[in-house]
Amino acid sequence: MEKSIRKYWPVFVLPTMVAFTIGFIWPFIWGIYLSFCKFQTLKKVKIVGFENYLQVFQDASFVHSFWFSALFTIVSTILINVLAFAIALVLTKGIKGTNIFRTIFFMPNLIGGIVLGYIWQSLLNGLLYKFGMPLLSLSMAEGFWGLIILMGWQQIGYMMIIYIAGLQNVSPELVEAAKIDGATNWQVLKNVKIPMVMPSITICSFLTLTNSFKLFDQNLSLTNGEPAKSTQMLAMNIYETYYARSGAQWKGIGQAKAVVFFLVVVVIALIQLRATRSKEVQA
Repeated sequence: MEKSIRKYWPVFVLPTMVAFTIGFIWPFIWGIYLSFCKFQTLKKVKIVGFENYLQVFQDASFVHSFWFSALFTIVSTILINVLAFAIALVLTKGIKGTNIFRTIFFMPNLIGGIVLGYIWQSLLNGLLYKFGMPLLSLSMAEGFWGLIILMGWQQIGYMMIIYIAGLQNVSPELVEAAKIDGATNWQVLKNVKIPMVMPSITICSFLTLTNSFKLFDQNLSLTNGEPAKSTQMLAMNIYETYYARSGAQWKGIGQAKAVVFFLVVVVIALIQLRATRSKEVQA
């Protein structure tokens, strides 16, 4: 069996590798090259060195979007994971209707981000209109918390499923032994359950962190960066720079922003993975 697998592995691996190369690796390399260029079309490309990258950090809208995205990521990652873990704890207690509750909490994750954004825009506008204040004319704070609510509503159920899987793998013998030794429920949670579900925490933290930092569709449909681009996140800022601004220089700057964005997400994700994996209990 193993010999057959080794003999025919190119048949299974090659199509995926070709698709991955064509769909990701080559466009990625080409995008890095274009970030050092000034161009209007791909047939008229002029290399300008690091000029685009210098322009990136001189763009006040990009700097604002970066810090807005960073704050959003911190708040959403903490809230989503805390709430998802708390719900998972409750739903692993054997209460009646557990499967129904799991389904209800998970369902928002099945709805596309654009659709979710417009749904919540209608809900929030309907509520705020009663006070004479449409959502998109409010301050940055209202837009920020609107995005937090939307992101949490969509992601909590998905993370909850992962935490439930982790909690169900915690050995009942360990919990029982801790209680026999006189541990309280809080001590059992802190010293037994949380260390044992650290792999789940690693996965959920990684997913929420990266999804939050590169949020685009919900940002577009809920606030569209309003008011005055104060709720514009990095992905939308890059999109607008590349497609909405006229002039050959802006496409190169947009590409440079995309490369910076990629590097930031990778660095943050690696730091998070290193920090959480170091806390995992080795089996």
